[in-house]
Amino acid sequence: MSGKAGKTGGRRAFLKLGAGSLALAPLAASAGPLLETVDQTTGPFYPDELPLDSDNDLVWIEGHDEPAMGVHTNVIGRVITPRGKPIAGAKVEIWQCDANGGYHHPGDRNDVQRDDNFQAYGSTVTDAEGRYRFRTIKPVAYPGRVPHIHYQVTTPEGSRLATQLYIAGHPGLEQDGVFRRIEGEARRQGVQAEFRPSPDDSAELIAEWDVVIA
Repeated sequence: MSGKAGKTGGRRAFLKLGAGSLALAPLAASAGPLLETVDQTTGPFYPDELPLDSDNDLVWIEGHDEPAMGVHTNVIGRVITPRGKPIAGAKVEIWQCDANGGYHHPGDRNDVQRDDNFQAYGSTVTDAEGRYRFRTIKPVAYPGRVPHIHYQVTTPEGSRLATQLYIAGHPGLEQDGVFRRIEGEARRQGVQAEFRPSPDDSAELIAEWDVVIA
């Protein structure tokens, strides 16, 4: 299979957000406003130049013959308001280091071999129900930071939130300076998700995480 066939062929099923066992459960009624997702730094490695292939599948790059290294993971969720209303048409961006711990950014001085088959950045737009989906890799640590995925969400009205998603219960969380700056246990829990085996593919993981933005 060529890289192009892998990317294009897999994308047709991948982009069907509501299909199969990866479909999100209906939003539960809330007794009160949801806690807004905490705003965090974008860090120094937001791309200074976006890759030519910047869709929501970071595992396959158009034209490459091999997928990215690492544990392939589907990250799914919704962008919603504190009242639980889905936000359609929100732009969701993610970026992270590759499986070797290197960011694909000229400012990263971490001396590791870059995985050229990892897209490193991706973007998508939420559907009518506020849903988004990415295929990426389970985040790994790099010097000075616990594993995380950077997010930036921009609503159609122009509100913007930069935040980070962490592996729930990771033993390094309390030693991570960026995570420690989050005040309150509820807000800390709000930026964590479990990375569990996918019901659709035992070789991949799935993480479900909603972003709450005013």
